Amino acid sequence: MKKIILSFSLILILVLINGSTFTVMEHEQGLRIQLGRVVGQPVQDAGLHFKLPFIQEVRRFDKRILQLDVEPSEVPTLDKKFIWVDTTARWKISNPLTFYKALRGIPNAEARMATIISGITKDTVSNYNLIEMVRNSNSILDDIQEAREEAKQKSITDATDTTMDELTVSVEPIQFGREKISELITQRSKEELKNFGIFLVDVQIRSIAYKEVVEQKVYKRMISERMKIATKIRSAGFGEKEKIYGKVELSLKKIESQAYKKSQEIRGQAEADAVRVYAEALNLDPEYYEFVRTLQMYENIFKTNSKLILSTDSHFLELLKKGFITSG
Repeated sequence: MKKIILSFSLILILVLINGSTFTVMEHEQGLRIQLGRVVGQPVQDAGLHFKLPFIQEVRRFDKRILQLDVEPSEVPTLDKKFIWVDTTARWKISNPLTFYKALRGIPNAEARMATIISGITKDTVSNYNLIEMVRNSNSILDDIQEAREEAKQKSITDATDTTMDELTVSVEPIQFGREKISELITQRSKEELKNFGIFLVDVQIRSIAYKEVVEQKVYKRMISERMKIATKIRSAGFGEKEKIYGKVELSLKKIESQAYKKSQEIRGQAEADAVRVYAEALNLDPEYYEFVRTLQMYENIFKTNSKLILSTDSHFLELLKKGFITSG
């Protein structure tokens, strides 16, 4: 009988010890709940803690940063464009006591957060034009300016400058951008959620989708603008090509003119030298010179099989009559 009582007592002690202690992990925080009410302070430290057995229970909450994907919602922009905005939020439980009293648990918290963030997102986005939601900065305008400076350094024609000007006009500058709008949504939502024991880390606009009608209009506008810009660029390129061809042709004509001038100078000098040589030969032996020149004329005439009708007393046939030329 004593053994039975001892065993029962031991089991009872173990049950009491087990029921009066609880463990909190590093990533957890807990609350002691007694008859539906929170008693004591929140348990923030990891380790072994105590509670009243049987009448107290422990509710644990995650201390880590959690993520909430808000359902995409249709939002009108300031310029009356309807878009679908998909947001995501990072948050954590900063005050488990307030969190439990207000929301009881994670599912209710996520539903309340989604409602608050979605409403603030709609109110905020509706105050800005569509272009502010699409871009984060004016870096594209800086790129255009850099391209303009590079074109000037390369002496590109005015047509390219005109194209750059039109491209700059077609790219509308922004004042805020999506990142700053996201920060504004975060700040406004953070103020609302701190009353629920929630610390909102940030809200990010994950994606933006156009309604089908708006999407088609945007695509058509983009295509039209890009085609216009492409036409201007091609026109500028064609103008540059013609300009280069003109320079090349001018250079070729200049080179040909200089070469022709040089060849004429050489030819004139050669003819002058030939005349001088002939004159010197004539002065040295006029008869020999006449003899050689006559032979050259015979060779040129007979080589072409030409027919000549001459009288017998022609001076041209004098060498033949004198018998200076013998048949081979």
